[in-house]
Amino acid sequence: MLVASTLLLLAVSPGLGSKLCAHLCQCFEHSDLVDCRSRGLVNVPYNLPHGTWLLDLGGNLLAEIRARAFAGLWSLRVLVLANSSIQELKTQAFYSLSYLEKLDMSQNNITRLPGDFSESLSSLKELRLEYNALELLEPPCLERLESLEKMDLSHNHITALRPGAFRGLSRLRHLYLQGNRLSFVLDGAFSTLPSLEVLLLGRNTITNIETNALAALRSLALLGLEGNHLEQLKFQTFLNLHTAGTHLQLAGNPWNCDCELHRVFSKLLSVRHLHVDDYHNVTCRQPWQLAGASLAGVDSQLCMAETVTVLVITGMVLVTVFAALIMAERKRKKKKQGKHLEKSETDMPQKCAPRLYGCKSLR
Repeated sequence: MLVASTLLLLAVSPGLGSKLCAHLCQCFEHSDLVDCRSRGLVNVPYNLPHGTWLLDLGGNLLAEIRARAFAGLWSLRVLVLANSSIQELKTQAFYSLSYLEKLDMSQNNITRLPGDFSESLSSLKELRLEYNALELLEPPCLERLESLEKMDLSHNHITALRPGAFRGLSRLRHLYLQGNRLSFVLDGAFSTLPSLEVLLLGRNTITNIETNALAALRSLALLGLEGNHLEQLKFQTFLNLHTAGTHLQLAGNPWNCDCELHRVFSKLLSVRHLHVDDYHNVTCRQPWQLAGASLAGVDSQLCMAETVTVLVITGMVLVTVFAALIMAERKRKKKKQGKHLEKSETDMPQKCAPRLYGCKSLR
């Protein structure tokens, strides 16, 4: 939008004359801007001014970016290739663009990044790849992007984040991954991103976040997890976030509202540096009796059944113990009475037998 506005301003502003470039592009004198938008181009045009710092090729039919397609454009700072039907990036596609700071390849059909993708892009600060068809980020395709601060990978087909996929991106501050097909967040997925401030993982299919998956993100200020398939959370996963303050977005998940979930959210809300921004929009999916209910409205009731159960079990145990004590006491008394009776009978004088036999003794 900013690029388009700049080009439009230059086109209508007096005193900034323009001339028609080769291959139907329009070059703006004294500004080093080249507009090749929506010209039906199937290849990157040749013989563009060497001093060009902004080149807009959006809305064309490029299909692929060939090797050294931008050779000679040493001064290029901004390159726009959005919505240009690109399906493939060849090896050395961005050769010579060592000063490029912004690359926009959004709204194409790119399925993979070549291994040398980042080789000539050491100055790149912003990379836009949203609305493509990327399935996997295979190292070392991003490894040389040592100056990158913002990367948008939203609305692709990424199913997994391998440990090391973001190796080398030590300055990355914004990472957008919403709208992909991630099911798990594994330990080590973000271990090389110490400067990351914003991580958006909303609208994936995430069901589990491993305990140490976020532990390395010591600068994280915003974590978006809304609209996933989370039913439960581990408190330790978020306790491992040693940040000054992190805002969490957790609404739109199919939460299983039980006593354990109540405990986790209660702890999250009590930790000073963690802030659940959308807590009042967190709703239950299970059990069916609470479907659609706000967790904030029913959280005080979730442990009630468990408390009653504990009390019932405790009562039953006490009754059983009490009954056992009573039975034991009764047996003790009965046994004592038996011994007393036996002693009494022993202490009584023996009666004489019939005279025929006589009595031997009288005690």
